[in-house]
Amino acid sequence: MKTILPVVLLLFVFSCKTTKPTAADDIAAIRNILTEQRKAWSENDIDAFMTGYLQSDELIFFSGGKITKGYNTTLANYKRNYPTKEDTGELKFEIANITKISDDAYWVMGSYFLTREVGDANGTFMIIFKRINGEWKIIGDSSC
Repeated sequence: MKTILPVVLLLFVFSCKTTKPTAADDIAAIRNILTEQRKAWSENDIDAFMTGYLQSDELIFFSGGKITKGYNTTLANYKRNYPTKEDTGELKFEIANITKISDDAYWVMGSYFLTREVGDANGTFMIIFKRINGEWKIIGDSSC
C-alpha cells in the first residue's frame, strides 16, 4: 500500500498537467475567428461578426483618422455604416502577416475586399488579438 500511494499521486499530477498551446495552435484559432467573422459579415450579421471583439469599453478602433473606444460604440458604428446586405456585401481577407507579440497577444495585418451592390470597397487592416480567459479577442483594430 505504501508504494501504491506515491504512484497514484504521481499519475494524478501528470494527468492534471495541461499542455500549453503552441504558436501554430494560436494562429489556427485566430484564423478560425477571422473565418467566422468573414462569414458573419457576408451574411450581414454584424452581431455575430462582433463576437470576435472584446466586449469592453477598452476596445480601441482606429479608422478614418478617428479613434473610437468601446465595444458598444464600435457595434453601433458598424450597424449605422453597414445597415443592409447591400452595404456589407461579401467580405474576403488576405492575411499578410500574423506575428506573436507575447504568449497571449498577436497582431494581424492584411487586406480586406468587399464585393457589394452599392460599390466595391477594399483597404488594409491591423488588428491586435489578446488571449483573455482562454479566448482570443480583438482588443484593437485599425482599418482604412
